[in-house]
Amino acid sequence: MLFADLALSRRLERAEGHACLQFAKARRSLFPESGASWMECAGAQVVFDGVDSPVTQTFGLGIFEELTAASLDTIEAFFLDRGAKVDHEVSPLAGVAALGLLCARGYRPIEISSVLVRPVEEPAAEIVSNIQVRTIGPAEAHVWSEVSARGWTHERPELMDFMQKFAVIASARDHSPCFLAELDGQPGAAGVLSINDGVALFAGAATVPEMRRRGLQGALLEARMRYAAEHGCDLAMMVAEAGGESQRNAERKGFRIAYTRTKWRLHP
Repeated sequence: MLFADLALSRRLERAEGHACLQFAKARRSLFPESGASWMECAGAQVVFDGVDSPVTQTFGLGIFEELTAASLDTIEAFFLDRGAKVDHEVSPLAGVAALGLLCARGYRPIEISSVLVRPVEEPAAEIVSNIQVRTIGPAEAHVWSEVSARGWTHERPELMDFMQKFAVIASARDHSPCFLAELDGQPGAAGVLSINDGVALFAGAATVPEMRRRGLQGALLEARMRYAAEHGCDLAMMVAEAGGESQRNAERKGFRIAYTRTKWRLHP
């Protein structure tokens, strides 16, 4: 039986922190001038991926070691010296004392998300249809990036340039295979899987507007679940806006909420 306890939270937070760390490493490899950097402090992974990047934050704060004012001094200096905001994704398993310390230092909550989990189970045998899903090679990275960016920016076209660059970096990460779903041979959906210590993080799933509600997302999830099973993962993980449509879709696919997580930001 899977229990939503501290041990589980450590595995899940480490998996997402690892995915963000690989993103920053890929950015620095592709764009050395970006200043992308990282460190570990008090058991937390501390990642700077650029001033405006959603990857710039910490993961695992307060669940591997007791959170102290000295640790926060070090982490805050790391971000502030680079001109970035100070953000922490904090599991409720960090405890009341850690949250109290954040409040005392002027942090405020800015985001609430659901961390969802389910056991990895290999799906039934693939059904031959007009939908095919495969992992991409380096030569197809530009196709994957274009599909991913189009899917994510349908209602926010002003973010297209940002998302195209974001997708290029995502497709260059280590330990993070990218999946492309096609309908009748036409690329229509993209997703990624990040693997760490037996945890498969399902992320980045997006479908281009004209191919939505055609079964591409379901096929994409099954293909990634199969890949996770074949590579020795026992846990599948997703993160979604609390109470949002993505959370409901994940729950329909057998995921359950392990805990609700809060992102905290330091305010002057």
